[in-house]
This record gives sequence, structure tokens and C-alpha cells, in this order.
Amino acid sequence: MGSYLPKKVLSNKDLEKMVETSDAWIIARTGMKERRLAEQGEYTSDMGYEAAKQALKDAKVHPHEVDLILFATITPDYVCPSTACLVQKRLGAKNAAAMDIQAACTGYLYGLSMAKAYVESLHCKTVLVVASEKLSSIVNYQDRNTCVLFGDGASACVVSYERCGYTINNVFLGADGEQAQLLVVPAGGSKQPASFETVQQGLHFLQMEGKEMFKYAIRKMEQAVKHCLHVAGITEKEVSWIVPHQANIRIIESLAKRLKIALDKVFITIHKYGNTSASSVGIALNELRKEKSMKMGAYILLSAFGAGLTWGAATLLYEGEEG
Repeated sequence: MGSYLPKKVLSNKDLEKMVETSDAWIIARTGMKERRLAEQGEYTSDMGYEAAKQALKDAKVHPHEVDLILFATITPDYVCPSTACLVQKRLGAKNAAAMDIQAACTGYLYGLSMAKAYVESLHCKTVLVVASEKLSSIVNYQDRNTCVLFGDGASACVVSYERCGYTINNVFLGADGEQAQLLVVPAGGSKQPASFETVQQGLHFLQMEGKEMFKYAIRKMEQAVKHCLHVAGITEKEVSWIVPHQANIRIIESLAKRLKIALDKVFITIHKYGNTSASSVGIALNELRKEKSMKMGAYILLSAFGAGLTWGAATLLYEGEEG
């Protein structure tokens, strides 16, 4: 695994100077204290490349051994070509196919599911999953309802039959396009191409109906998690750690309460990084691995929810690290 976070910190105190908000309000409503912002000349591919390099080094895999690169993002460098191709070039992964995944905040789990399928079907031996977001490029820093929530960052992992680490036990994914309007960037696609009017109206920024998203997030993540646990044949009590999408501390607390999982078994990074969309779960999972000792046979539960609407959950089984 690997992850990357920009050096620049945007604190709640900084946001107080930009919009009508307060440090106390942001913490109470979201659990966020800081978030990281990419530099002006630092892009989604740059951050993804750094996380990918770490993951390959950690797995002792040469770029030439990678068969496929899956890149999850809603903030690609370009509409075309794919950001996956840009990272493939920089890594020198000349034998790898490459494509982007757009599942918003659930992107990391969608990537794990696809990587698992490619490896188990023997189409690929080694898949590199990368999730990277420069959300600061689509956030309106005059909109206090959204600008306090998001940060930039990247995560990556190598999925292969031939390595030790975490077995992807099972993944469950879902979507509901009926609710697509709850979180949207209205312009920039073929429906509303970029124009003077779309820029002037701020239609290239994220727009979100927060209250409705909150309700859906808790309900759908709970359903996905329970499905995964059922398929894995384990109960909530057998889970060593849950690593949720870091969108809102109240969502995380509500999910833990519904699952009857103690908060000290929930790994939280939201106070440091905010919501980094697709890269969120991977960043938290990599930090969990570095900071906490893991017993053989430990189950780790992942869950996420995002625009689309999309959601998902996965169970990982820890089976040791290579020496």
C-alpha cells in the first residue's frame, strides 16, 4: 500500500477568514480540523504517481510486472486521456493496460472489486489500484456548505495472487442513479460544455444537498456492511477494525452505533485530512497499517458512499507481511 498527502494545510481557522463559519461549528458538524491542499502546479496524476510508487516499493513489485492500472478519481487531469495512462507513463509500467474509474467517494472499493475480479479470473497477475483527488480544483471556496468538507490526497495498493498482506475476502457494491442530483458538478460534460456562462455561474464546482446525502449514506453503508459480513460468515464482534469513508464524523458515529461497533475500533483520519473522496479509505487503511499492530486472521471492514449515488463495503483478512 501507499499514500500521499500534500504539504499545504488548510485549517478551520484559515476557513474562518474565507467564509462565514467557525472552527467550533466545523468540528461539531463534521469532525474536521484540517485538510490538505495540492499546490497550484500539483495535479491528480502527480499525487497518484507518488502513492503508486510507494505501493510498488512496499509490494516489491517492478513497474514492468504490473498488468493493469485502475485509477479512481472525479478530478482527472484531463477529460481525455485518462489519468491512469499518465501515471502508467511516469511509472514506466510499459506492460500495463490502464483506465480510469468514476465512482466518486466509493472509487477505491470499486477499484478493489475490479482488481479482485481480474486477478481471480487469471486475466491479470498484478493490478495496481490508485485513487487520487484534487478536490480543491472543483470546490467553491465561497460556498461555506461545501468548502469546509474537502481536501486533496492519494492512495494506492497492489493486488496480486503472489503476495502476502490483506486478502480481499469479499466486496459488495451498489448504486442509485435516481439520486444523482444530490451531489453533482453541473457543467463541464457534454450536457453543459464549458462556456463563459457556466464559468460565471459557478457550474464547474461541486453542488451538494447535504441533508439528503447524510440520510442515504448511513442507510446504504449499513446495508453494504451487513451484506459483506454475511457473505464472509462473520459477525460485527469479529471485526478488528472498521475503516469508513471519511466524509463526516456524525455519519461515522451513526454507522458504528447501528453496527454496535465501539468507536475505538473505528479508524478515523477525518480530523486531519477531511474528505478526500476516492482516496479516503485507502489513505486511512494505510495509516491503520502503519500505526496499529495487526494479528494474523484479523478482519478489517471497509465502507464508503459517494456521488452517483454509489456505495460499497469490503472485508479484508490479514494474513501477514512479507519479510
